[in-house]
Amino acid sequence: MQATHTLQAERREKKGTRYAKRERNVGKLPCVLYGQGKDPAHLSLDHKEALRFFESGERVFNIELTEESKTQTVLLKDLQFDYLGTNVVHCDLMRVNLDDIVEANVHLHLVGEAKGLRAAGAVLVQKMNEIPVTCRVSDIPEEIRLDISDLGADEHMTAGEITLPDGLTLDCDPETVVVLIDVKAETEDEGTEGEAITAEGSEPEVIKPKKDEGDDEGKKIKSLTPAKYAVYIPEPGENFDFSEFDIVKDGQPTQLV
Repeated sequence: MQATHTLQAERREKKGTRYAKRERNVGKLPCVLYGQGKDPAHLSLDHKEALRFFESGERVFNIELTEESKTQTVLLKDLQFDYLGTNVVHCDLMRVNLDDIVEANVHLHLVGEAKGLRAAGAVLVQKMNEIPVTCRVSDIPEEIRLDISDLGADEHMTAGEITLPDGLTLDCDPETVVVLIDVKAETEDEGTEGEAITAEGSEPEVIKPKKDEGDDEGKKIKSLTPAKYAVYIPEPGENFDFSEFDIVKDGQPTQLV
């Protein structure tokens, strides 16, 4: 059985999202304690202390209320995270006895170096971080270890291949994949030489005005942006009619009115 630590808890008189946020702002972790036919109790734990035990894989604790002298054995049933999925903002605890048969999720610890990782492009993918089991509260381990040393490239291991400690029963489909090695084919990105043309190296499109009869030279054109728009710069004192010109926009001629 895993070591049982005692968590100090305080009752929360006020409930709701707003008050729970105030608790978190002062370093507390809101939680709900239920089970054994008793009314749910709204409590707050020390956030740092609770997370330290949760992250080490512990699931069974003793809860001691500051205003009461007795302790209660509880099982961690659920953790709620913020919208980013990084910070624990709430937890659910269930009252239990050490001989109760319960369902629990136990941390899965992979050990060994898979031989398949020697292949080029091989990536280890862990599909399950916890294994659901059924057992007595006193038999819940801190972790379950799985040796992956013989796992080859493009191979996987299922939940049914995990050796469980005595007293534990697997509580999911034995064919559920828990870890695999995926081999990704290496590809080269080959670009066609000469296909990519930058704006800096491209030639601007020169747009010529319509010619009047007898006008062999046309009007002077200066491009504003490459292959997009053009502007005519008239001579000093010249009265210029812009309706004589076509504007080419995105490859289509457009009459300027």
